[in-house]
Amino acid sequence: MLPTVSKTRSTPSTSRPNSMFPQYLRRIVKWQQMDIEYTFWQMLHLCTAPKVVYQHTKYHKQTKNQWARDDPAFVVICSLLLAVATIAYCAAFLTNAYLREEAPNSHVVEQRVEWLYAFDVHCNSFFPMFVMLYVIHYFVSPLLVAHGFIPELLSNLLFMVAASYYHYLNFLGYDVLPFLERTTFFLYPIGVIIVLSPILILSGFNPSRYFMNMYFSQRV
Repeated sequence: MLPTVSKTRSTPSTSRPNSMFPQYLRRIVKWQQMDIEYTFWQMLHLCTAPKVVYQHTKYHKQTKNQWARDDPAFVVICSLLLAVATIAYCAAFLTNAYLREEAPNSHVVEQRVEWLYAFDVHCNSFFPMFVMLYVIHYFVSPLLVAHGFIPELLSNLLFMVAASYYHYLNFLGYDVLPFLERTTFFLYPIGVIIVLSPILILSGFNPSRYFMNMYFSQRV
């Protein structure tokens, strides 16, 4: 009798994501296993040369056979920065409010967008927007929330650049995948932003004043 081969053996493409996710979660609480220096290098180049970051994504695929990061350091650092920014905004605006006196289709199964890589793309795109809308915005907010055409213009320009850059990095993240087509779809929102921005400026809309009033329940 000839030996038979079992057909129920799982392929690496189906077993790898299930085994990778628990390991990814375990590394979140193990700071010593995170590559902090490389993460800050990525953050710097996302603001100055984002194509270099996605070139390294290709190298990561070649060496570890996956597009997504296996190091959660980027997510952890972004979360910490967001927490610091939140505390700073609360200190600057809530204190004034309450304590101050009034005065794919034809590719093989393995060629698919990994959900963790899509999350990586979002995090990469979010970080420069975070720098512009949380860090830079915090320091220039006294000017941006003032009354007048110039604060309205500067505020709209800052939000326009941040949102456009977010979608541009989304495009770069998915354009690097060789099995995707029509990735220029991710650039379409930039056109909408460019069209809407002059309308918002001419209508007197100030996004900085709007979000400060909405988040901190005070008139600025």
